[in-house]
Amino acid sequence: MSWDLHLWQQGALLVACLVMAWAPVALMRRRFHAGEDSVWFGRRVIDGVLFPMLALLLAWVALRWAQHVGIGTQFLRHALPILTSLLLIRLVVRVLQLALPASSWAQAAERWVSWLAWGGSILWISGLWPTAWAELDSIRWKLGSTPISLAELLQAAFNVVLVLVVTLWLSAVIESRLLRHATQDLSARKIVANLVKAALLLIGLLVALSSAGIDLTALGVMGGALGVGIGLGLQRLAANYVSGFVILAERSLRIGDVVRVDGFEGRVSDIKTRFTVIRAVNGRESIVPNELLITQRVENSSLADTRVAQTTVVSVGYDTDLDALFPKLCAAVAAVPRVQPDPSIQLSNFGADGLELTVVFWIADPENGSGNVRSEVNLAVLALLRQEGVAIPYPQRVVHSA
Repeated sequence: MSWDLHLWQQGALLVACLVMAWAPVALMRRRFHAGEDSVWFGRRVIDGVLFPMLALLLAWVALRWAQHVGIGTQFLRHALPILTSLLLIRLVVRVLQLALPASSWAQAAERWVSWLAWGGSILWISGLWPTAWAELDSIRWKLGSTPISLAELLQAAFNVVLVLVVTLWLSAVIESRLLRHATQDLSARKIVANLVKAALLLIGLLVALSSAGIDLTALGVMGGALGVGIGLGLQRLAANYVSGFVILAERSLRIGDVVRVDGFEGRVSDIKTRFTVIRAVNGRESIVPNELLITQRVENSSLADTRVAQTTVVSVGYDTDLDALFPKLCAAVAAVPRVQPDPSIQLSNFGADGLELTVVFWIADPENGSGNVRSEVNLAVLALLRQEGVAIPYPQRVVHSA
């Protein structure tokens, strides 16, 4: 009966810890991160990092309190490794989803981390952890002149993964902060974010290798070999990376610019360190290596001025009063949404069937398409000509019967 009573007390303590962890996290998510999918709060509070972290802290405090008042602690001791595994899994999963949202190997890493974390919890709860660790430590071999065990290798791998996950998280947070609410200086923020991310990943890799017991002086030989590899086989790849930073630094291309590259026209949706993504109006996307944007001719419709001129042609009869018609056409075209002020009408040609008038107008958002606004202009011109009784001539054929 005493054991049952202690078990109920420990269960009540654990449930209280979970509720006390869930309530403030849910409140903070609704108040500060409503609708957002963040590392701290996740999508449903319990799948973020903050909930298992706070629950683990409260469970540890409850364990110490239970030991102080003389309540059994076996149930709470089993809860600690479970909460620790949950915290580790949520940390790795959420960071990989934030930093590498569409990576297949990131999904594989999530599964492996989950299996290893839950397996470690089962070994710890069952009391087999010291025995299993001793067995792993007994499996030894020599790496060069240095003896190493399987346990040391697993510990080094855990340190490397933990350091790299924290580094990825920090770099993703800094990048999102730099790119948030960016408008005119988006390209400058992009290059700063890329440099910060590369620097943090390099520092994280060095720290992870150092924590794994790898001598960093050996990286000098690896650096020399890498330099030879770049010089022989990775010239184009290195050129694309350097070109990406040059494009962002010179701002010859910016995110949001409308460009034409190798016959493909669209809006620059993203500039990566190796390639640039150009999205056409019809939804097609072109991945252009950055080296091509440096070495080839690129038409940029938004570099100095975002306005783009558009034209459409209409024919009217030779007896039309052009002096009275031109102001009315200009007013009708100017009333079309997206058309910039002061369009112009030009008498461009004396056709066989009538006078050809060219309507010239400007738009400031070519990324939203030009065919739709040209259609609206044509409809406005047609409605005005019908209202004014101006006929649009068309070729006529006379057939003579024999």
